[in-house]
Amino acid sequence: MSKKFGTVKRFYDRGLWSKSRVHDAVDKMWITKEEYKIITGEGFVEEV
Repeated sequence: MSKKFGTVKRFYDRGLWSKSRVHDAVDKMWITKEEYKIITGEGFVEEV
């Protein structure tokens, strides 16, 4: 698990972060694309 996985998941689960914010965490390399799926339940999609 990435160092910030627990923090990102906790914020998302509490409704403090949106899926968009979790997506940004992947872009910032705080979490991986696989961890994004674990947190949100959806596959990571690259923004165009």
